[in-house]
Amino acid sequence: MQLPTPRLLSVPIRRRLAGLVAVVLTATGALAATPAGASPADETADPGTAQYLVTGPQTFDDVDAVAATGAAVDEVDRGKVFVTATPAEVQAIRALGFAPERVPSVTPAPGYPENYPPGYGNYHTYAELNSVVDDLVAAHPTIAQRHSYGTSHEGRDLIAMKISSPVGQDLGKPEVLLSAGMHAREHLTVEMAIYLMRMFTEEYGVDPQITDLVDNRVIWIMPQVNPDGGEWDIATGSFRSWRKNRQPNPGTSAVGTDLNRNFGHQWGGSGSSGSPSSATYRGSAPFSAPEAEAYRQFVLSRIVDGEQRITMNIDFHTYSELVLWPYGYTSASLAPGLNADARDTFQAIGAEMAGSNGYQPMQASQLYVASGVSIDWMWANQGIFAYTFEMFPASASGGGFYPPDSVIPAETARNRDAVLLLTEYADCPWRAINKEDEYCDSGNGGGGQVLFADDFTTSTGWTRDPAGTDTATAGQWERAAPQATSWNGLPLQLGTPVAGGQMLVTGAAAGNSPGDHDVDDGVTTTRSPVISLPAQGAATLTFSWYLAHLNNSGPDDYFRVSVQHNGGTTVVLNQAGAATNRPAAWSQATVDLSAYAGQNIRILVQAADEGAPSLVEAGFDNIQVTVS
Repeated sequence: MQLPTPRLLSVPIRRRLAGLVAVVLTATGALAATPAGASPADETADPGTAQYLVTGPQTFDDVDAVAATGAAVDEVDRGKVFVTATPAEVQAIRALGFAPERVPSVTPAPGYPENYPPGYGNYHTYAELNSVVDDLVAAHPTIAQRHSYGTSHEGRDLIAMKISSPVGQDLGKPEVLLSAGMHAREHLTVEMAIYLMRMFTEEYGVDPQITDLVDNRVIWIMPQVNPDGGEWDIATGSFRSWRKNRQPNPGTSAVGTDLNRNFGHQWGGSGSSGSPSSATYRGSAPFSAPEAEAYRQFVLSRIVDGEQRITMNIDFHTYSELVLWPYGYTSASLAPGLNADARDTFQAIGAEMAGSNGYQPMQASQLYVASGVSIDWMWANQGIFAYTFEMFPASASGGGFYPPDSVIPAETARNRDAVLLLTEYADCPWRAINKEDEYCDSGNGGGGQVLFADDFTTSTGWTRDPAGTDTATAGQWERAAPQATSWNGLPLQLGTPVAGGQMLVTGAAAGNSPGDHDVDDGVTTTRSPVISLPAQGAATLTFSWYLAHLNNSGPDDYFRVSVQHNGGTTVVLNQAGAATNRPAAWSQATVDLSAYAGQNIRILVQAADEGAPSLVEAGFDNIQVTVS
């Protein structure tokens, strides 16, 4: 057997360096002494965490191993990896055979409480950001609206600016979501959002391209996804190197969840931590952070008439000057829900944007594997072409998380053309690989005439146990508004459908305990009404689903979707159980139905507790069949 070639760190690839404004290496490679007045890293970041220089990693697999400890990988550069880590994570890194060495943190002179230090005065506080938004809306009322999509843990308004002409009408235009400030200390991203809000409003009617885009798109800008964390980072008048939100964690003094490890797709995997003190703490469950859940609910609210209106997304972060795309949870370039056409489209648009701003384009996991990230959920669950931009600087020597305010004008304008390019593609991202005829006949990003759509708000003729062979004694499929259930913080039944107010669920009631209404003792089946496929065109099936179980499950348990056609029944998705805890989290599936052109088909959905008794729950929602 030939072993795979290691992914060597042959060129500098830099990631975020937590809290390090300047690091001076002596000629012998030793770290310089902490400058006078500087605070140790663990006094400004999460209690118990600090920054470390890890020497020894030579391949990307080595970096993945470091990330798997739960440490936040901040920068990677030819055999050196900078991390933010707890003492336990440092021990785990040492156990890998690598040598972590504590890095001193440099803190600028303090300024006024609840404001930025000297040299950073042109950055905006949350109050100043609110004023900017309100002033722009007041100055441009026909194209700009302020929306609140939720509140933070501490009660701050989560702001989204809507920009379109006319802004008060829903004309079914393709939509773009631009978000910033998900990690607290990444203040340059908030300035990026302010630049974009001003660009799309103040240059409307002046710049022809911007005018055309505002006329023909809906642009949503979330300028600060994590306002509590952002305010905490500057609350003393100096920087605290804070990354997470400010949500308490029951049973521990550690505070905060990493919002960009709290999204539902592949939540709980490598590159995140289950320790509340870790910088990459993923939370107690998917979307357990109110800011992440509000983000999710906003995105789901843009499903109109069964179609996700948002087609493109950039989530701005700092630093390293990178354009990243899904998936982050796996190093594979092709994975469930990410086929060759989607991969090629991500690469083509990513490379084009990077060509305009000088960033380095790559799949997110080419750096290291990270699970539960926003762009993975946006694509896998909603089919949105979602990117992460890691902004200036390229390395810690440019200021790390805290570059001076003098860079704001140039480094925000640097992304102007990339954002305009992405917004242009919102009507049909597939145009980047010359497949607009295949995917975009309807003039939108998803593409195609809708043959069948069901969000289960009303009955459309689904049949339970159509063959009379089901054996489940409880937890049979029903169309209902479900009640959420969980076990020790693990979500088992989701209480929120993907679209509409109801869904297909295996026993909607919560009962007195999580196992009261789950699938028991066999299989439960439901079948769609007849769907007629035309003889011409490419038909596609999409749907949202989840399977949840406890570690008493096994491979005999399953969630399964099949197509009944003229030649019989073909399984198109099969998720088997396993002896692990699997949380309920929505995923989106896409199935090519071209093989059944010209036929009448039905969709068969099954869930089973077939082996030893175990706790099994499943959900199904938002099915569409389109042809293009």
